Amino acid sequence: MRRERNAFTLVEILIVVVILGILAAVVVPRFAAARTEAAAGTTFSELQKLRRALDVYMARNENTFPTVTAGSGTWGEMVAGTGEYLKSPPYNPYVGGANARTILIRGTPDVAYQTTHGWIFDDATGTIWAGGFDLNDEPIPQP
Repeated sequence: MRRERNAFTLVEILIVVVILGILAAVVVPRFAAARTEAAAGTTFSELQKLRRALDVYMARNENTFPTVTAGSGTWGEMVAGTGEYLKSPPYNPYVGGANARTILIRGTPDVAYQTTHGWIFDDATGTIWAGGFDLNDEPIPQP
């Protein structure tokens, strides 16, 4: 008389583990790409919100620019006070880290990906660019 056992063999278990490993190797890079795309999309949305707030500020203040200074999220009157333009300094998740709120004052957008600033403000024209984005508001590929 033979007894039947209802169990998996070692070979069957190894095959399942190998298949799961292959699936994980295929799926994990796609999640990383999705995270980068989400950060770029959120940054673009924040950029549009920042530009609209600047337009409203200028319309209410006789086409004068707010007092924007280089540094950590210093958007001047656009954030100060009642928050009628912006409730808090915008965050650039595409750059991320400690410098995601840092403002750089200059007249040109980035030409390469960087992590030193989140926003660029041209105080001569009032143009705003997101750090890590090019002239056409497209994200510059991360290294």
